[in-house]
Amino acid sequence: MSAGKVSLAEKFALFQETWTPKIVAQCNGQLVKLAKGEGRLVWHAHEHEDELFLVIKGELTLHLRLPDGEPSVVLGPGDMYVVPKGIEHCPQATPDTHIVLIEPASTAHTGQHQVAQTVAQEDQAWL
Repeated sequence: MSAGKVSLAEKFALFQETWTPKIVAQCNGQLVKLAKGEGRLVWHAHEHEDELFLVIKGELTLHLRLPDGEPSVVLGPGDMYVVPKGIEHCPQATPDTHIVLIEPASTAHTGQHQVAQTVAQEDQAWL
């Protein structure tokens, strides 16, 4: 378990896989995860958990299915967005996008959808 200072640049340099969250810290039941993105993940929702996306590098588009439409939110470096629980979303990233995720430890990677890209909670390694 991580405690103290974490260098995000050093941690991002340790892996190349895309859409494969790596845990770098835990705080009050929330996990801080790093992921690299490229292309689309999958449409999914987290029934009981909000999910925070913070872009460090690149560009992330969050496609959202909201009751009043299907907008997209485009995030660049330094931008963040919280997807509320229950909202279906589909992350899409430009090559080599670096993302910090903050979410409860109970959050399933792709919600109820199990696809080739899904990483089980027990397989989300600590860096």
